Amino acid sequence: MLLAFDTATATASVAVYDPDTHTLLAELTWEARRRHTQDLLAAAQDLLQRCDRTPSQLTALATTLGPGSFTGVRIALSALKGMALGLPQATRVVGLPTLSVTAAPWLAAAGAAQAVVCAYIQAGRGRYNWAYFAAHDLLSRPGPAEHRAGTAAHFAADLEAAGQRAIWLVGEPAPDLLEAVAALAQVTAIDAVSGWRRAGHLARLAALHLAQGYREDPAALQPVYLQEP
Repeated sequence: MLLAFDTATATASVAVYDPDTHTLLAELTWEARRRHTQDLLAAAQDLLQRCDRTPSQLTALATTLGPGSFTGVRIALSALKGMALGLPQATRVVGLPTLSVTAAPWLAAAGAAQAVVCAYIQAGRGRYNWAYFAAHDLLSRPGPAEHRAGTAAHFAADLEAAGQRAIWLVGEPAPDLLEAVAALAQVTAIDAVSGWRRAGHLARLAALHLAQGYREDPAALQPVYLQEP
């Protein structure tokens, strides 16, 4: 059984997933704002109970690593590390970039449309973090150098510089960004609500990585920060 956490932004999410059958058993996504610490483990416990599962049945844990809120990213990462150390059985661990999870639900459809996916999050103070994903690479884990950061104007200029290729823009609601890219014919902004990250997508990606033999040492997992805290 796999438990997945995502607290990288104000939108928090937890999921319970069966990696053997690739089945999402339960998921909760909510606007935590600044209540991640209070809400996260209580939500995880509630989901496990709803699935008639216990922590002793967990064999894998997954979390987003950032970019995102400095505090938010560390809350889920700390919860994962603590559980990995505290569970009596050996637990496999997967950490994935936040934007890999944002992009994942759209990659297959983008491939059929011959489009590139550009996933983004709001980084506060009118800034954004974004990264590009090829439609065929579901297991992409971009490093800090492959992420970009800037204002809505910088973001729009970067999208324009990408040329005439079709780009699907997916992420959290951002009216100023949508206004900035409105004139770019090659950019299609996907419905913002449908583009929110969900821990179910994180869990599925983590299960696919585990199936490929990918796992990490919990002690070695580090947040992906694009600027100094």
